[in-house]
Amino acid sequence: MSQGIVFLPLQMSWHPRYRSSKFRNVYGKAASKEKCYDCVPITHSVHDNHFCAVNPNFIAVVTECVGGGAFLVIPIKQTGKLDPHYPKVCGHKGNVLDIKWNPFNDFVIASCSEDSTVKIWDIPNQLLKRNITSPKKELLGHAGRVILIEWHPTADNILFSSGYDYKIMIWNLDVKEAVISKPVKILDAHADVVLSMSFNTDGSLLATACRDRKIRVIDPRAGAVLQEASYKSHRVNKVLFLGNMKKLFSTGTSRWNNRQIALWDQNDLSVPLLEEDLDGSSGLLFPVYDSDTHMLYVVGKGDGNIRYYEISPEKPYLNYLMEYRSHLPQKGIGMMPKRGLDVSSCEIFRFYKLIPTKGLIEPISMIVPRRSESYQEDIYPLTAAAQPALTAQQWLNGVNKGPLLVSLRPGSGAVNSVPQCLEPEPLMKTTDLSQQQGWGERMPLEDKQKPREIEDGRKQLKVEEKSPKNEQMCLSNCFDIFECPPPKTENELLQMFYRQQEEIRRLRELIIQRDVQIKQLELEIRNLCTDTGSN
Repeated sequence: MSQGIVFLPLQMSWHPRYRSSKFRNVYGKAASKEKCYDCVPITHSVHDNHFCAVNPNFIAVVTECVGGGAFLVIPIKQTGKLDPHYPKVCGHKGNVLDIKWNPFNDFVIASCSEDSTVKIWDIPNQLLKRNITSPKKELLGHAGRVILIEWHPTADNILFSSGYDYKIMIWNLDVKEAVISKPVKILDAHADVVLSMSFNTDGSLLATACRDRKIRVIDPRAGAVLQEASYKSHRVNKVLFLGNMKKLFSTGTSRWNNRQIALWDQNDLSVPLLEEDLDGSSGLLFPVYDSDTHMLYVVGKGDGNIRYYEISPEKPYLNYLMEYRSHLPQKGIGMMPKRGLDVSSCEIFRFYKLIPTKGLIEPISMIVPRRSESYQEDIYPLTAAAQPALTAQQWLNGVNKGPLLVSLRPGSGAVNSVPQCLEPEPLMKTTDLSQQQGWGERMPLEDKQKPREIEDGRKQLKVEEKSPKNEQMCLSNCFDIFECPPPKTENELLQMFYRQQEEIRRLRELIIQRDVQIKQLELEIRNLCTDTGSN
């Protein structure tokens, strides 16, 4: 008896060859010769630091100086050849090893040196005409050379420093003294030199890479080590928090001395989520993360390459995009804050590459190719503003707050805070914000004559803002799926949330104003009737 053959239909799953991403075609574009900084005497130091710090006003670069250490501060628009007698900032007695701009003040910079000191400098608004030798503040506490400094990302005037004494010191600069000899906290959790420090988004956690090959996650205020890696296959050099993704990224070398990258779960450092060998070069790898676009850049010291990836919360976590290549090797690198980018050319990041063999600083722009010349809102989510979310004392007292956010849209000055639930903003701030953005109307002069009604309206508004039910109702009523498609990423969701919050506030403000106007008109009608009756 012949046996029949039954053919079952195959269920074939289709996987797209390319992952959908708006940053898939990002490319690096080097600046033209006239937009570079030429004849810059870049340091010959062999330390593994960036040696360059950038903000929208200045570019600072470590240089050589007879009898001590120095760095140059060049206005960002002063491109071309540098005067060989250009003034320096030269108050250190040893070589300068690291420099960092204050994230909340473009005219304040910190430097650390082999002379065991950290100095804070005020940079004048105008062009430097002579050397700056007197610092604004001097921090004395380390017993050996200081190699790393980092400003706190959200608290004002909090600075971290680390040196060859294996200690990390936390400084509160919000004091009158010009010389500070005692830090507010000393973290003594390392048995060797700290090679790298990185904060999470709100600055409540600190990740460190140490020469003992261990990664640590530390609560800086308590001084407690929360996590410690004991993984032997990855010799770490640099470590980086990946924003709010609860992940760490590190660069280092493998057992066979290949350059290597690794991704970690910040709550479990026993084994990396992934590790990957890149090449056999000997130069250090500097990781740089852009939390707005979820893009990670890996800059090779001693070569001209910048690899870039896109980070995703699920596997495979790390998605390779492309590589910028140049035959000119970089000794160090500077990064422009997002608020200093050229949004009209769809620039999403900008590096400043130090090329000591040519005495050149070369800007490299990372660009998303777009045909439209209008502002591209999807590639510019709200980004960290140049304003602190906390005072130094608030942070030291245990308060945590995410960074204040600002829109990069030209002419927009709206600043919002990520943790909306912490405390509602006062009404006066909301009113000012709506006026800055051209929303709503100014309160008529007649309305000011009725302070009681206005105050009652404000109290009512505050009660409404505290009620999450009302807020949720407004959000669901305002959302139009045909006008605006649902957000696909966390940043898009935040952006839409902020827009709708401002719209709700604007409408509430208008309602209060109209109520006051109605009461004023009723009062005027009553007065007219009274006047007519008496006549």
